[in-house]
Parts: sequence; structure tokens; C-alpha cells
Amino acid sequence: MKGVHQLKHYFEKFGYLSYNDLATHTNHDEFDGPLESAVKTYQLNYGLNVTGSLDSQTVKEMMEPRCGVPDIIEGRTRMLSGKKNHQYGGDPLFSFFSRNKQKWPASKTNLTFRFGSKYEVGDILLRSVMWRAFAKWAAVTHFTFTEVDPTTHADIDIGLYRLDHGDHHNFDGPRGILAHAFGPTVGKAHFDADENWSSSNPGKNEFDLESVALHEIGHLLGLGHSGVPGAVMVSKIGDGVIRRELQPDDILGIRSLYNIQG
Repeated sequence: MKGVHQLKHYFEKFGYLSYNDLATHTNHDEFDGPLESAVKTYQLNYGLNVTGSLDSQTVKEMMEPRCGVPDIIEGRTRMLSGKKNHQYGGDPLFSFFSRNKQKWPASKTNLTFRFGSKYEVGDILLRSVMWRAFAKWAAVTHFTFTEVDPTTHADIDIGLYRLDHGDHHNFDGPRGILAHAFGPTVGKAHFDADENWSSSNPGKNEFDLESVALHEIGHLLGLGHSGVPGAVMVSKIGDGVIRRELQPDDILGIRSLYNIQG
């Protein structure tokens, strides 16, 4: 089947598929058993009819702009495929960035950050948005966040970048992958400079930078993707959509990770 190798790369990228020799299997167009299983898991996670085939709704879902962090990390997820009854009934569906719940050390409660975009306008655009987003996470955790000079070492590096920007997680131009972040204690958040970002009220074909920033900070602190509709840590966000307030699932997730009493 033509194009199947591209599907394999997509599902491998987001944690749904893992071959012992991925390079061999992703370079031919065989729709094999592991790929069918990956499609089913993806459909389950996103509330689609579980068929194992690439129907129109599945293809449409795959085309949605999203975060570049995988849905399934180290074989684990708290999205719907990770629930025993495979139904969302209001239970928490937050997840952690890694199997061992990697997080910032207990002694590290003030996290420093700096901006390092290759594009000056990027830092100007990001600064006020990131400050607002950091404040919202600070309000529900024990963390404080302090900006430092770009020439000074920081716990978190933030910037806008294009395509291949040196971290082996290339951006892909407009739409597709909007941003990605690395969990504790790597501390890097990158936003795709080719997106049409809005820092106020996003319109059609514009993405709300604050909503995406709030999401990526969740990853920086140790959270993975959530399966709760409307949560900040949901992996996808459409153009014109605003999601600037932490939801109960987001708050429960971060407080559970750091054992913070509500």
C-alpha cells in the first residue's frame, strides 16, 4: 500500500509503534500487524471507532496540529487505551513524562529560564506569554520561575526555531508539530517559528501561543499527555482555539507527581 512507510514513521514518532529494526520496517509499504495494532490504539486514545483501518475520521485526526511529545512514552499511557474499561467517565487521565516519574529535585523549587530564539522577534513575542503561563503553574504548585540573562545558565531554555534546529526533533513547517518540550531535568521548550502565532485572540489559521506555552510547561515539569477533553495537557489544539486555564486533571497530575497537597 502506497505511503504506509509514512504512517509507520508517524506512529513510531508518537509512541504507538516500535520495531526491533524500525529502519527496515518503515522503508516498505506493508500494512502489517503491528501497524494495525498501532492504528487501533490511536483510535482508542482519540475516541474514534476502533477498526484498525485508516478511515476518514482517523486520517482527519492525524492531520490535526499537535505537540511533538509522544502520546505513549516508554510503553505507557494514561489516555483511553491505558484504562481497563477504555471509557472516559470523569476519572483522571493525566500522565507522567517518563515511567520513573522523572521530576525536578525536591530542593529545586525556583526554576530559572532564559530565551534563546534565533529570531529577535521570537523572544519579544514569547516573553510576556511565557510569564503569564509560568504564573498559572506557579499558582498550583510549589514552584517559582525566574528569568535570567540569555548568557547565563538556566534550568529551562525557551525559543522559536525552524525545521532542523539541532535537537534531533525537527519541526515541519506550518501546522503539523507546533512545539515540543523535554521533561526534567533537560528543560527545553521549542516553538515552531513557521507557525502563525497569536498572543491575543487567535483567528482562523492562527494558534494561541499562550495555550501552547501552558501545555509545554506541563511537559517541562514532568507531565505527559492527558486523555481528558479540554485539559491543557491534551496533545492537540486547533487553530483559533484558546485553552489558557489549567483544568482539574492538569492540577491533579502535577500535584500527584510532586506530592503537593491541594
